[in-house]
Amino acid sequence: MPRLRGTGRLLRARAGRRLRRWGHAWRSSLQVRVITTTLALGLAALGAIGLYVGERMKDGLYTGRVEQLLTESARSTAQAQTTFDSSNAQTAVDVQRLLREVAAAQASGGTGEREVFLLRAPGEESALSVGVAGSKLALADLVSERLQDATAEGGQHWQSVAWEVGGRVEPAVVVGQDVTVPQAGEYGLYFLYSLQAEQERLDFLLRTLAAAAAALVVLLGGMTWLVTRQAVRPVRRAAEVAERLADGHLAERMPVRGEDEMATLASSFNEMAASLQDQIRRMEELSAVQRRFVSDVSHELRTPLTTIRMAGEVIHASRDDFDPAVKRSAELLQTQLDRFEDLLADLLEISRFDAGAAVLDADSRDVRDVVLAAVEHTFPLAGRRGSWLRVDLSASECVADIDPRRVERVLRNLLVNAVEHAEASTVEVVVAADRNAVAVTVRDHGVGMTADEAQHVFDRFWRADPARARTTGGTGLGLAISLEDAHLHGGWLEAWGRPGRGASFRLTLPRRAGIRLTDSPLPLVPEDTVPPDPVTRTVSRPRTDPAALPDLGDEPSTDPRERQEVR
Repeated sequence: MPRLRGTGRLLRARAGRRLRRWGHAWRSSLQVRVITTTLALGLAALGAIGLYVGERMKDGLYTGRVEQLLTESARSTAQAQTTFDSSNAQTAVDVQRLLREVAAAQASGGTGEREVFLLRAPGEESALSVGVAGSKLALADLVSERLQDATAEGGQHWQSVAWEVGGRVEPAVVVGQDVTVPQAGEYGLYFLYSLQAEQERLDFLLRTLAAAAAALVVLLGGMTWLVTRQAVRPVRRAAEVAERLADGHLAERMPVRGEDEMATLASSFNEMAASLQDQIRRMEELSAVQRRFVSDVSHELRTPLTTIRMAGEVIHASRDDFDPAVKRSAELLQTQLDRFEDLLADLLEISRFDAGAAVLDADSRDVRDVVLAAVEHTFPLAGRRGSWLRVDLSASECVADIDPRRVERVLRNLLVNAVEHAEASTVEVVVAADRNAVAVTVRDHGVGMTADEAQHVFDRFWRADPARARTTGGTGLGLAISLEDAHLHGGWLEAWGRPGRGASFRLTLPRRAGIRLTDSPLPLVPEDTVPPDPVTRTVSRPRTDPAALPDLGDEPSTDPRERQEVR
């Protein structure tokens, strides 16, 4: 039994693999679908036609032969009755001889081989007991009682029977009609005819029809394969060329043969590919010119900017000697020079990304240290804006192969952006890690943003509200550079937001180079964004309450990791 069960499982597994292969071929190949559908429809049509033609041939052969045999039997019965009427037999011996002579004469009097039986009609009684007669009385049992009863009532009747000849069963028919025998009364005259010749003729016709149907199916399948191959092959070639074009092989083209529709398709495809190649080449040239222009301008502006910076610092150092208006102008000049210098630095950095020249200086570092460094840098801004920075660090180490400078720059941009839009609410920073990745989320409870705005927040120089000024003096490239830094590490930088519920940014980095991220240790959508029950509770956006400031004590901890909530 275990062997039988194992064999059954093996057969089921093989059948399953074959079904899966057929299913894959059906889904992936138009030619297989067309050929299979055509053959199925062709087989169904040929089957219906074969059944109809077979039934028609069977009815024609069978009905025609039966009608012929009924006519012949009626004529033979009339001849036998004439013989009986003209006979002067008086004794039982004479009548018995007469029956044998008539049976023998009728057995050899037909158009083909037949057997003849003379059987006493059911219920017939006579003074002479002469029995029965026939050419082969052993076959008299083929005459059923039902046929004998019907013949005794008068008229001609027939019945299909199975005739066993030499161990082979042949189709046959028995035709009966009543006759009057002198001195013996009513008898039934029965003729047994074999229909084997008609059956063989019908079998031959059906075999010929089946062979013709098989040949037609093969021809239909071959024609369908040839036609679909001529139609599908250019399509497959076009798909291959399209894949090559998508891989960057812009010089790939389809071969053009003939002047038919497929040749027209190939020519149009090649023209489209040539047009795309030309447009891509122009765009690459334009992009290269733009990148070179940005890089050259950024480099060229550094020299005059240095001169202006030196002059501005001299003026800024002497601002106390000026009147208030000039003093304010000196301070604004210094601020804008700082912003201009940051903009030039960001333009140079983004040009390196565009040129593919950005290099990752990876080192094995604990991401929690980088997060705390970025938080320490954002403390002064958070204090000026009245926001709290709440940091939730993982209890275990979050070591990963990262470029600390780039990761810290990403986190600074996220924290500055969160503080700017927090509207004096709490900014939450959470760090977590799993076996494959390290994640950092920065969440604010400010004005938030829509789902459409979250899709554009990493675009260069993009603002949700163009009329809104950057109060922190940002360059508009911070989040774009942060996204490039995340991609350079092989990680993700994602954004989520809802109006009135704040925004959340999630940075996910692989712990080792080569790890492909599939998920993140932290959720992007905050858990507290589920709509509250308006009847049972009300949740308000957290705000900074000066009266509820925590007592930090006289001697704050010197370990920045123990600082979980600071202003």
